[in-house]
This record gives sequence, C-alpha cells and structure tokens, in this order.
Amino acid sequence: MTHAEAAAELENAHFFARQDSRHEDLAEDERGPAELAEWERIVQLLARADGIYDPDTDAVVQDERVADAAAAERREAAAREGQRVAVRADELQALRKLGALQQTEPREGDEAARDELTRRAGGYVQGDVDGWLARALAAQLGHYRTPGARDAAAGLLPLPVLTHAALLAALARLVPAAEVDEMVFAGQLASAEPEAAGALAAFLTRAHLEDC
Repeated sequence: MTHAEAAAELENAHFFARQDSRHEDLAEDERGPAELAEWERIVQLLARADGIYDPDTDAVVQDERVADAAAAERREAAAREGQRVAVRADELQALRKLGALQQTEPREGDEAARDELTRRAGGYVQGDVDGWLARALAAQLGHYRTPGARDAAAGLLPLPVLTHAALLAALARLVPAAEVDEMVFAGQLASAEPEAAGALAAFLTRAHLEDC
C-alpha cells in the first residue's frame, strides 16, 4: 500500500466516523475510532518510511500477530486439557460403577476430573470421589507422594476434602492399626463442620507430637 492509498483510506475512515457520530446507536461504537486511529498510524508510518506500506515490516502488526498466535495456542492448550479432563472423568465414573475406585491411585489432574464429575452432577458433591481423594491425600498415595502435589491440593480441593484428609492422617498417626471403615465419622465431621474438623485434626496432631 502506498502513502496515497493509505491517505485515501484515512479520509474514508474520517468520513464514516462523521457519519456514525450522527447516529446515537453508533456513536458509542469503539470500532470506528480504533480503525481511524490505525489508519492515522499507518499514514504517519508511511510518511517516515519509503512510502510503501508492508505489514510484514510493521512492528505493531507483528506484535499483534505474535499475540494472536499466543492466544490461539492458549485456546488450543485449554481445549486439549479440557478433553483430557473429560476422558479422565469418564474413567473415574467407570471405576466407581465397577466398585474399583477406592483401589485406584489418583493421578495428577484428578482434582479437575473431580470438578468435572461434580459439574456433570449439577453441582452435587460426589461423596465417594471426595472420600477417595481425601484418603489418598492422607495416605500420600499416587501423585500425592510428592510434597508439591500435596501443597497444590490446598488450592485445588474444597475445604471439606482437605479437612477430611487432615483428620484421617491425624487419626492414623494416633491409631496406626485403624481401618478406613472405622473412620467414616471423619468424613461426616469434615462435611458437616469443616473448620471444626480442621481444628480437631490440628489438635490431634499436636497431641501426637507431644507424646513422641
């Protein structure tokens, strides 16, 4: 595009901006002023360059292209992650139907799969899934073997699941031989009074440390 062509486009943009200003429904439209500002920028750019506009050498256009490409990559990554979460949620649903969920070790990202199952259920808490994650977190199974995963769980799981896990871990330290079925009350307490259950877990942990 030459300087003269850009100047003509700028004049057109000014014309349409004047037309739009006469209509209330178009006066607040931001596209017109943005287009006008862009043509003004291009005309000024050509005035300083050799008179020929090439978008491939326009730093602003190149920055926009880089930003658009990065945004597209983020959308694709989000779509891939959404698909992965949906597949894992299907796996967990199949395992629970088979009665094998409690024998399964959690993987990285299962917190998102838990959220997907809850969403599919219309927001209702999935007690068996929450209990499974709490027990795995308390016993440090699957990806919860790593401290980083356990720390991350604090921001990925709801308070009742976290307090359930903390209470189970504290009880297991006090009574190592206790069976999971003997501590069903831990989940009930965590669901009903998560803050109180968390305080109880902290108290039991302190009592255990003082006895050591």
